[in-house]
Amino acid sequence: MPRLDQFIAASTVLSRKDAKRAIGTGRVRVDGQVCKLANTHIADNAEVMLDNQRCALPGDRYLMLNKPAGVVSATRDSDHPTALDLLPAELTRDLHIAGRLDADTTGLLLLTTDGQWSHRVTAPRIACPKTYRVTLSEALADQAVQDLQAGVELRNDPTPTRPAQVRVVSERQIELTISEGRYHQVKRMLAAVGNHVTGLHRLSIGAIALDPELAPGQYRALTAEEIASVG
Repeated sequence: MPRLDQFIAASTVLSRKDAKRAIGTGRVRVDGQVCKLANTHIADNAEVMLDNQRCALPGDRYLMLNKPAGVVSATRDSDHPTALDLLPAELTRDLHIAGRLDADTTGLLLLTTDGQWSHRVTAPRIACPKTYRVTLSEALADQAVQDLQAGVELRNDPTPTRPAQVRVVSERQIELTISEGRYHQVKRMLAAVGNHVTGLHRLSIGAIALDPELAPGQYRALTAEEIASVG
């Protein structure tokens, strides 16, 4: 059960600080009674009123974030800034990450409160494609392109990768589309064909492409069409 100040902040435009102030000044009623204790826990069926207007938590939230380097894909971390640290506190309640990125990988990160939706993004059997811009230490040989497109064997992994799509952008940069999410998969795939990844940026997940208007660290809500595209 959420605290009253959390509930008010999540269901209105008030910040957590302003929600506490509203509670303390008697502007909030819970089940008809004025409540001035911000840490009161609210039952699921409680009626919460702010200035005689009923408060209700919003529906599920779906966000895209342009993750900068150095930010970890976690809800909390004592040593590094997390993706949730880049969002306003009132948006982060119950958010989780659908498809994590390494700390040094940048680009599209999806966050949601909808567990079923995120499962469709990440479930191996659904094979949602993910496209990355990959910067390499040296030019990619034609044979390496063919190997990636056929599927490669990774070190300490007996099962070859699924076939990937490769588009050569420049001598040392490619776009790689994969439909799996193995540990450090892109880096390991390039190592398997004798190359080394020096930069990795996720461009898209399924039909959802990173908004070019988002600077590193910025976010926006997904459109209805983007949400519906995951299925």
